[in-house]
Amino acid sequence: MDIEALQVFLAREFQQVAGDVRIDGLDIDRLTMRLLASDRHLRPGGTVGGPAIFMLADVAAYCVILSRIGPRALTVTTNAGIDFLRKPAANRDLLCEATILKLGRSLVVVDTRILSEGSGLLVARANLTYSIPPASSAVS
Repeated sequence: MDIEALQVFLAREFQQVAGDVRIDGLDIDRLTMRLLASDRHLRPGGTVGGPAIFMLADVAAYCVILSRIGPRALTVTTNAGIDFLRKPAANRDLLCEATILKLGRSLVVVDTRILSEGSGLLVARANLTYSIPPASSAVS
């Protein structure tokens, strides 16, 4: 799936987050996704909160996987760990670089790195594992 197909898929299958993110780049094993930070993502103090940061990592990992295996909506997270490293810059979108580390027949391991736009400083990193459903569960 290319960027346009992924964005259409998110709009159709995950309307609850599709308007919050945008895919900025995609190659064979790496995807860059942007959290379009708004008031609803902020914690007290005016910076993006942990739940929104985790959502960005999870959705970016999901999309980089779908870019390789196609539109299998029932691909699900089976394990996730996140390290919050520093406070995000205020009034900035967050960028997530999701990289496939291992793509197997039934499991995929993805590493994500989240940065504040323009700062170059790592805000968080997450390691996620997904289970790939049988091909018969594909959604077109």
